[in-house]
Amino acid sequence: MSASPPPEASPLRSALAAGLRANREVIVQRWLERISARVTLKDDEIFPTDDLLNHVPLLLDGIADYLDSPGDYLESGPVTAKAMELGALRHSQGFDAYQILKEHEILGRIIYSTLRPIAEVAAANTGPAEALKCWEQVGQAVELIMQATITHFLRLAAEGVSEREDRLRRFNRLVAHELKNRIGAVRGGANMLQETWLSEAERARFQRMIVENAEGLQQVLMNLEAISRLDVDARQSRNVLLPHAAAEAVRQLRDSAQSKGVSVRLADLPPVEVDAAAIELCLTNFISNAIKYSDAGKSDRWVNITGELFYSEEGTGELIVRVTDNGIGIPVERRDRLFQQFYRAHSETVTAEGTGLGLSIARETAESLGGRAWAEFPEEGGSVFAFSFPSRRVDDSAAAGTRRSEAAVLDAVRDELGRRPAD
Repeated sequence: MSASPPPEASPLRSALAAGLRANREVIVQRWLERISARVTLKDDEIFPTDDLLNHVPLLLDGIADYLDSPGDYLESGPVTAKAMELGALRHSQGFDAYQILKEHEILGRIIYSTLRPIAEVAAANTGPAEALKCWEQVGQAVELIMQATITHFLRLAAEGVSEREDRLRRFNRLVAHELKNRIGAVRGGANMLQETWLSEAERARFQRMIVENAEGLQQVLMNLEAISRLDVDARQSRNVLLPHAAAEAVRQLRDSAQSKGVSVRLADLPPVEVDAAAIELCLTNFISNAIKYSDAGKSDRWVNITGELFYSEEGTGELIVRVTDNGIGIPVERRDRLFQQFYRAHSETVTAEGTGLGLSIARETAESLGGRAWAEFPEEGGSVFAFSFPSRRVDDSAAAGTRRSEAAVLDAVRDELGRRPAD
């Protein structure tokens, strides 16, 4: 199909295009104010960088160009790319499709209200057909920009759903395998305890096996609960401050730590908002491993949890959490395979129940949220297992205001563990 010939220039069309270009900063400011009144984001988060804020005037320039010369400019040119970037931003901020449609409806209203007085003056010598055509072009331009934004937003949303489904299927396979093994071990141990010919030493061994696998089942269920919460759209997940999430992970493993004589110590973690389910899942797996492979030959067995924030010059942040222990460490030749599914570095040397899935689950959880997981090996021995997540810059005053309450939470957890670390 051949393209329609461009319309002849008209004073009305030229006046409207010039009016858009002259008033674009005013339109952007009004649009920003209207969006701010509808969402919980701060003004500086709706368009968090100057580059993104500058996209909106470019969209308005595109509408003006479309008035001057209608065609496929908006559908295939740079304006579409800017509209798609806006769709990607709104996806990352947790907007839904309705909010985006409403956002563009507001933009259209502001554009019309800005152009109306210009049109009333310029249309004095223009017939109604030309005025209607110009008004229709403005509506078409806003519609095309909205379509580019929402289409890209929906594409990203569909990819996110697919990724979560794939991750959930992988988690389901891992958890099902571990549940099967744990339940089998508990049943086997319980059946053996019914045998009258067992010696006391053998009976004690099977009792330990039942207890350890029961604790393992508890860990699996905690993982499953965290995974089910992770399956909710990460942008709508329950966020808490990092010290709270870490304190909850320690609380869940309190009995296990006490039975092994291990002191779990919480440092002054930065009070940043985190995904509660993701943090608890990673920490419980790392802490559980540190407790399981503690060094029985040491009188002081401990696990330290620390966290710190790093920011690049561009302002992008990374939250790093480390779980450090003074346990038996990892042999050099086995370190490369640590995060593989079903791999257990000490399966031949240490009697400890497990299926080798905790580290792989923790890594996959971190990576699913844009982070990473890894291990470090200090020269003095022991191990460090760490994970990171992308992080926003913390408001300094808010952070300062929460430090005292967070310290109280951590003190309470330390008291519950019965091993308050020295200052």
